[in-house]
Amino acid sequence: MSTPLTMARADPEQLLIWAADIRSRRRFSPLGEHFALLVDASAFGDAELPPEVGMWLRELPCPVIAVAAAVNALSAACDTRIGETAQAASLIATIEQAPITASVLVQLLRAIENVPVEAGLTAESLAYASLQSGPEFLAWQRTHRPGARPTDDSGPAVLIERNDETLRLRLNRPSQRNAMTVEMRDALCEALELVLMDSSIRRVTISASGKCFSTGGDPDEFGTAPDPASAHLIRSLSLPGRLLAACSARASAEVHGACIGSGIEFPAFAAEIRARPGSYFQLPELRYGLIPGAGGCVGISRRIGRQRTAWMALSGQRVKVHQALEWGLVDALLFD
Repeated sequence: MSTPLTMARADPEQLLIWAADIRSRRRFSPLGEHFALLVDASAFGDAELPPEVGMWLRELPCPVIAVAAAVNALSAACDTRIGETAQAASLIATIEQAPITASVLVQLLRAIENVPVEAGLTAESLAYASLQSGPEFLAWQRTHRPGARPTDDSGPAVLIERNDETLRLRLNRPSQRNAMTVEMRDALCEALELVLMDSSIRRVTISASGKCFSTGGDPDEFGTAPDPASAHLIRSLSLPGRLLAACSARASAEVHGACIGSGIEFPAFAAEIRARPGSYFQLPELRYGLIPGAGGCVGISRRIGRQRTAWMALSGQRVKVHQALEWGLVDALLFD
């Protein structure tokens, strides 16, 4: 396993030297000497970033982490930004465990930053499919042991109630912490297709039963499609986030408790997210050798930007509700 570069000088001269050397890209990759690049961007000040340096940073096949208390031209060109070097530890630890996945993540976020939602979702799904054949996901899959799934819930996976022009959807698998199983996915798709076909539905609200909104995809279902290519086609046809994005202007989500993985990726496409106090948000997919694959690379990055999305995925840490509100991941707090 390669080791990360602890600190790279960020002066224009050094960066220009690297940018001018076509071979330097090989040093910074999961297959090279360093699986991540940590840049002291605070030393760059208000200088203008040479175009060739910006292009070189965007082309590096590894995460580029800027250390800078404030945004400047150099830190803005990196994949994520932290305030001080000590904060890099959690990022480096996660990247070290899944360097290929981390590289694919940042490459994808760079590529989809300014593309339409539909194109971004297609790119995300293709990247996710490629990682399903990768060594990091396969290593996790070999050690994963399916657990017992609670079956205490009655009724449909998504409760649907219509009141005049409003359609209310409620995730209804509380004993499973409203995991985004195939059953839940298909129920959401069916309900949202109804919204898209019926223009008399002027408003759709999405909430959940139980202690939390959703803990995301069920790990027991990861990799259960016939093959990664077929899984990509299934996501192209049956992705709740794609349908929610299409009716976003009419949609709002009310979230509470844990909103993990697709539990925040999916509602991110709603025009408004209201969160109850105590809610938290997390993207843990790198621990499985995967990236957010329920639309999160697209929907979340459009809410909070590429750098904060990368930080969430690379660190795997929880974002508490007040931080989410400050970032724009949620729009308002919801009180009884």
